[in-house]
Amino acid sequence: MPRPLRWFARVVTVLLALAVVLAGVLVHTVRRSFPQVDGSLRLPGLSGNVEIYRDKTGIPHIYASSAADLFMAQGFVHAQDRFYEMDFRRHMTAGRLSELYGRATLDTDKALRTMGWRKVAEQELPLLSDDTRAYLDAYAKGVNAWLSANPNASDRSLEYSVLKLQNGAYHPEPWSPADSLSWLKAMAWDLRSNMDDEIDRALIAEKLPRERVEQLYPGYPFDRHSPIVTSGGLDRDRFDQRADPRLRLGTGAVVQDAAVQGAARTLDAVPTTMGTADREGVGSNSWVISGAHTKSGKPLLANDPHLAPQLPSVWYQAGLHCRKVGAECPYDVTGFTFSGVPGVVIGHNAAIAWGFTNLGPDVADLFLEKVDGGTYLYKGEQRKLETRQEQIKVAGGSPVTITVRSTLHGPLINEVMSDAKPSGGANAVALQWTALTPGHTADAIFALNKAGDWAQFRSAASLFDVPAQNLVYADTTGRIGYQAPGRIPVRAKGDGRWPVPGWTGEYDWLPAPIPFDQLPSVENPEEGFVVTANNAVIDPARYRPLLTDDWAYGYRSQRIRDLVEEAVGKGKVDAATMAAVQRDTRNGFAATLVPALMKVDLAGPAQQARELLKSWDGSQGLDSAPAAYFNAVWRQLLVLTFDDELPEGARPAGGDRWYEVVRRLLESPDDPFWDDVTTKGFTERRDDVLRQAMASAYQELADRLGDDVATWRWGDLHRLDLVNGSLGASGIAPVEALFNRGPLAVPGGKDAVNATGWNVQRGYEVTAVPSMRMVVDLSDLDKSQWINLTGASGHAFHDNYWDQAEMWAKGGLLPMRSSPGSVREAAAHTLRLTP
Repeated sequence: MPRPLRWFARVVTVLLALAVVLAGVLVHTVRRSFPQVDGSLRLPGLSGNVEIYRDKTGIPHIYASSAADLFMAQGFVHAQDRFYEMDFRRHMTAGRLSELYGRATLDTDKALRTMGWRKVAEQELPLLSDDTRAYLDAYAKGVNAWLSANPNASDRSLEYSVLKLQNGAYHPEPWSPADSLSWLKAMAWDLRSNMDDEIDRALIAEKLPRERVEQLYPGYPFDRHSPIVTSGGLDRDRFDQRADPRLRLGTGAVVQDAAVQGAARTLDAVPTTMGTADREGVGSNSWVISGAHTKSGKPLLANDPHLAPQLPSVWYQAGLHCRKVGAECPYDVTGFTFSGVPGVVIGHNAAIAWGFTNLGPDVADLFLEKVDGGTYLYKGEQRKLETRQEQIKVAGGSPVTITVRSTLHGPLINEVMSDAKPSGGANAVALQWTALTPGHTADAIFALNKAGDWAQFRSAASLFDVPAQNLVYADTTGRIGYQAPGRIPVRAKGDGRWPVPGWTGEYDWLPAPIPFDQLPSVENPEEGFVVTANNAVIDPARYRPLLTDDWAYGYRSQRIRDLVEEAVGKGKVDAATMAAVQRDTRNGFAATLVPALMKVDLAGPAQQARELLKSWDGSQGLDSAPAAYFNAVWRQLLVLTFDDELPEGARPAGGDRWYEVVRRLLESPDDPFWDDVTTKGFTERRDDVLRQAMASAYQELADRLGDDVATWRWGDLHRLDLVNGSLGASGIAPVEALFNRGPLAVPGGKDAVNATGWNVQRGYEVTAVPSMRMVVDLSDLDKSQWINLTGASGHAFHDNYWDQAEMWAKGGLLPMRSSPGSVREAAAHTLRLTP
């Protein structure tokens, strides 16, 4: 061998040897943090033995003889699989991310300290029941037992090994009950109702007159899309599903101001823990069908919450089982949990099942304030601002101290980061939000978990303060129902749709929220089913208290109702029917927009693309060429119609509100929104914009997918990247490659039942997903099914890190086992915890 080749071979050999060594080190580091799932472990603090069975997907079922042992073991198991996620979440909710990542997260911390989530959680703790506090303590003991047994970064997870390279001094502190409660505030924030619409209205009103702003927020189409509750109303200060009052409400005055711009920037800095940046993708589906319409004669319940995609998924599947269910240990529950929080959030026990969708009531208002030095104006008097100092520790830097100031309406959210130049008299914006008042949501979780009938379920729901959710219910006796819970404010004046002046006192909240007994509720409705999908709860013609005017517009809910009614008409419904409805991809606006597109004169190659839509049924499967073209047209249409006049933060993302806006515009070919104000000497009309949208959509897809329209596939555009919630967005490619997975091609679309949302301003990539799916069969709970977006494990490269993702993308479901026999039969691993 010539000398140069021998030299090259030696270099290659050395490099290969180094690669093998590094790979070995990486594999060792990665696997070292994988949890022990077989054999026996000692867990100091237990009063008795605990068994943990895991199937091949890593889903744990925990068996204990006392409630304290059960929740201590749950804390231990959550920490085994997801401690880094838990640690990241508690730093985020407390405004302490800069302790981990340095100045890069300082703005986020400032915004969260101003909001004061952690402070409220600490105030909430002593208000909870003795049992709830005991369970939170037990859970924390379990987490801390795991933490004590894994003192080194490489013992805990790969993330800590990476973090150590940047922040070698960091060591996780013990877990506390307040850490668990703080996450419930994060959940409330992402499901917080219409505050973003409130800000957007004010920002748009700085550029457009009031009547044109109102065009962008049309009323709910009650004539076409049914509300959740189709009968009943208030009778003698209680909601009665048999009552039929006919009441109509007026609306209040509005005020807007440039100070809102600063508030918007502060709120934008608050991370989206469960929802999406554009917020329009947040939603959910749930429905329940009585046994009168099912093959088994017992109810079926389906649920799929729509949240931001995360890796690991926001949910963690688990079963929590007392060996002998009784007063001392009343839990036998299976469902979806949050790592960091004890109990089951959505699922079933041996008697009942329940599901959530976001009710979306207006529980947050922006109050414009007149601040002068350390005081603010209120009813003609200067009141002293409340102040507190917040010190933010910064990895690799000096601490930063901020001053948070508050009026009686809440913290001044524009002050921390604003560079706005206020005008119109107001110079500050305060946020009043129900979640900033301590509540009892943690009590509600444990009460739901042990509820055995409709009355106990409603009693538990009455404790569910924030976020207000639509709760659907079914039980093994055959009963179904719906309950709207939550702390929903009553305003002295106004409708909560616009920022209002705080200094007058006219728009203040009354001391008491809407009483629970006045919130809509239905038991065994005559229809035999209940459907919720963030649509209007009830027609305001029959219900006086204001819940909100900013609902989802009912495209998903009406599609589900139509499919359920069709299935009922064909015969008895089964679990497969429920799952098929969850997979439905039909675009609810296609039947309106396509005929309008077909009427437009069109020349050039876009004509061939438009032909795809002639026989299209509106479904958005992976291989659909019509779906690819239609969505491209929809994207171009919204951008061409609105981006020239709306401020950047208020431009359309593409949800079903825009279906209603465009539906009405299609009937007004000369409406000013059709005109592009940036073109001089020409006024565009409706058909001009439709024509340009079709031509631009063709050109976009031809550039991306080729000239042959028959080969276009929706799945080639509509793809999901699974991004790790912290280090997966670090901006460091090798680090991101360790933790991120995908992409996956997914069917569906925004406001289809299979709601894989995307933002027209950014492209077709998926921004919101059915974060899990569940179908509960009350005739035999072991026949229930579920799926998670990713997997049980939070450890990158673990077999269960994202093993459910491909099945999820295809709409598949896994067995949701819960009986002791089925759990043990499916067990691939068994771990015993001993005192």
